[in-house]
Amino acid sequence: MKNSSLIGRFQHWIFDAQGRLIKTLSGGIQSAEQNPFFLRHGRELDLAAGSYRIVTQLDSPMFLAQAEPYLDALDDYRQGIKPGNAVVLIGLGIFVGLGFYYAALAAARRRMAERMYALFILGNLLWNGTCLLVFSDLLGWRGFYLGGFAILVSNCAYILFVMALLEIRIDNHGRLYRAGQGVLALMMLAIVTAIAKPNWSLELDRYGVGLFITYGLVAGGVCARSGNRSARRYLVAIVTFFILGAAAISLAKLDSYTITIEHVGLVAVAVEVILLALVLSYQFAQLHREREAAMESARKHFAQAHTDALTGLPNRFHLDLSLEKLPDGGSLTIIDLDGLKHYNDTFGHARGDALLCGFAAELQRRLGQKALLHRMGGDEFAITCECGDLAWMEKMLDEALETLRRQDFGCVGASFGSAHLSEVPERQALKHLADKRMYQRKHAAK
Repeated sequence: MKNSSLIGRFQHWIFDAQGRLIKTLSGGIQSAEQNPFFLRHGRELDLAAGSYRIVTQLDSPMFLAQAEPYLDALDDYRQGIKPGNAVVLIGLGIFVGLGFYYAALAAARRRMAERMYALFILGNLLWNGTCLLVFSDLLGWRGFYLGGFAILVSNCAYILFVMALLEIRIDNHGRLYRAGQGVLALMMLAIVTAIAKPNWSLELDRYGVGLFITYGLVAGGVCARSGNRSARRYLVAIVTFFILGAAAISLAKLDSYTITIEHVGLVAVAVEVILLALVLSYQFAQLHREREAAMESARKHFAQAHTDALTGLPNRFHLDLSLEKLPDGGSLTIIDLDGLKHYNDTFGHARGDALLCGFAAELQRRLGQKALLHRMGGDEFAITCECGDLAWMEKMLDEALETLRRQDFGCVGASFGSAHLSEVPERQALKHLADKRMYQRKHAAK
């Protein structure tokens, strides 16, 4: 049969030149007759050379195009049906693969766009699997009307998908939102009508496809003009589908004997599904980039909030985090830098800032990875050390101060107090103990 494969039942009567009936052949999607050719209504017949007359009766709830019988040599037919069957297997493979992927993504992300896209693919999988004989040949399932009903549901899913993809809401695109609701209402009415009048489902499918293509073109254009980057890419997908879909809907006959209208429709939808998957991928990538940018901004703000602006050392807030991570054998040393007020008052604050930065750089260089220096504010510093080696830290402090004195900071000095975490029950108490010992040493020095 050429032009269309959407045939409920057919029967061929073959008569010879004398008008005698020599063979009867039957089949169709609704028929229990097995097809000898994969995904085809073809029937094999041995005929001697001569003239014959074929009378064909078609009985189907709906026709997508005018189906016509034709004759072909067996070997030519076997070769000729291969491209069409390849189109079916590739197209339905795309539907199954993307359908499962976006169904899983919808379950994980709980977004309307992915949910409706997966439902749209499912509807087209059921429709094309029915009209291209996949379900009847492979599964023995002959539910003729489900395919047409599935398209009505997928049309509704497509409208909801477009509204979710382009973020069409009552507050930002009021007219488009109300238009979408109106189209949905018409499509729901079509579903109810198809339940009552199943034979109308194919015509209702046609009108539904025309409606969602029109809505998609308008919505894509309006949202693209408003600066929606996803809408610009969506326009490419819907315009491509409009061209291919219009051809599939409007064609009634094809010159090809092996490619049917259903194959053209499958290619149109498969291209649309792939392009929409690319649009969703772009949107997902854009969301990922925005998330990464937000996280990077948060990391920068976190670093700024926990870093001393003058010296670049971790600040008082970061010290609390360091204390939380300090192991039981760790220690805290609090340092009060002497001489800062002298340099500020005598040479100005720039000289005092140079002293602070020089002290921070010299001491942290010597501490390395073994301990961490913090600036608590003013002339106060703190060292957290996981190993708690106080003798080593005191030596590093003395070396840093001696270096500063050789750099024309002759009045610089420091008082410090240390405490091990094992001496106190709580980490905040550790800070109080080290601070107390620092002031005791400072007063003793005076």
